[in-house]
Amino acid sequence: MKRPGMYADGGGLYLRVAEGGSKQWIYRYVTNGRCRDMGIGPCHVLTLAEARERARTASKLRLDNIDPIAYKRQQRSAAIVAAAKAMSFRQCAEGFIKDNEAEWTHPKHRQAWETTLTKYVYPKLGELPVAVIDTPLVLDVIKPLWARIPETASRVRGRIEAIVGWATVHHYRTGDNPARWQNHLEQVLPARTKVAKIEHHAALPYAQAAEFMGKLRQDTSVMARCLEFITLTAARLGEAVNATWKEIDLEARTWTIPADRMKAGREHKVPLSAAAIALLRDMAAIRHSNYVFPGYKHGRPLGHNGLWTVAKRAAGADVTVHGLRSTFRDWAAEQTSYPNHVVEMALAHAIPSAVEAAYRRGDLFDKRARLMQQWADYCGKQGTGKVVALRGA
Repeated sequence: MKRPGMYADGGGLYLRVAEGGSKQWIYRYVTNGRCRDMGIGPCHVLTLAEARERARTASKLRLDNIDPIAYKRQQRSAAIVAAAKAMSFRQCAEGFIKDNEAEWTHPKHRQAWETTLTKYVYPKLGELPVAVIDTPLVLDVIKPLWARIPETASRVRGRIEAIVGWATVHHYRTGDNPARWQNHLEQVLPARTKVAKIEHHAALPYAQAAEFMGKLRQDTSVMARCLEFITLTAARLGEAVNATWKEIDLEARTWTIPADRMKAGREHKVPLSAAAIALLRDMAAIRHSNYVFPGYKHGRPLGHNGLWTVAKRAAGADVTVHGLRSTFRDWAAEQTSYPNHVVEMALAHAIPSAVEAAYRRGDLFDKRARLMQQWADYCGKQGTGKVVALRGA
């Protein structure tokens, strides 16, 4: 039977042959004076007996004044809702990360999300349907962390809120977001400033910078050289340990950090002082890697862990590597007359004020170069113990 048309079998069941030769079982009925055709299934999937059984089921619905097509749609919607309710929190988290990771400036952002979710959230919420996540469940995750590690707890809460929001947009759940802070969790959780004092990175007093550098220079390790370079450039730890030789121009006395390695996502050109150039020439003389500060494993940069120990030993106190940036910042503010925006650019900070941003127009490289040379000179003043105020140019 290949000729296009509708072929009746009885009881409302028809075989519809399309122009291209495809065959479909159809249940035809009249409701409210209107003829309606409901697809039952393709001929190559359903046998005649199976098609007749489905037509018979549809006829029974008609006896109860139920529209078969409307009933079919309702069943399909119910199946979709049931599938949505079966979506676990973990599945939604994976969906959120996949949809948003392209906007994150560094792969470590994905790693940070996955680490905190795996450690703090998945053990309690991971396998639960996202549709059942409510405020008590969220608090069961957040409360134990809030007094102990409030900063982490705040990040975890925000991540739960984002994932639940993603699930709501995709119709995997309905209702208000149980992890929202404003006018919700803030009513039951104390402000972070009241549960724990915010700890800043321990910084070295700038008056001790010369002594610190002197001790570093007595240490012949690559870690000591890296710390010396971090101090001279006021760079972030990750920027320095991952520095490669292709970023260094010894003749132009510049270190150009590509955008994908910068926190702000913008290329940053660092002026290098005479001391920094001398250090780099020493490292170049023993070069055996693409990294300026190679690690113990071939082809890998220097690891982070040992740097803190070397810094603590040279400082004779608990200082952090990141705190060395604060040392430079304090020195520049108290011992020089350089404008704030010049110092902030030396630290690769974003300029928050639109007026300042418009005023600086460019990277003020020459002024930053003079600033960093004065800082290097200050760090090299061994044993004087004298603080000399410097003028900005």
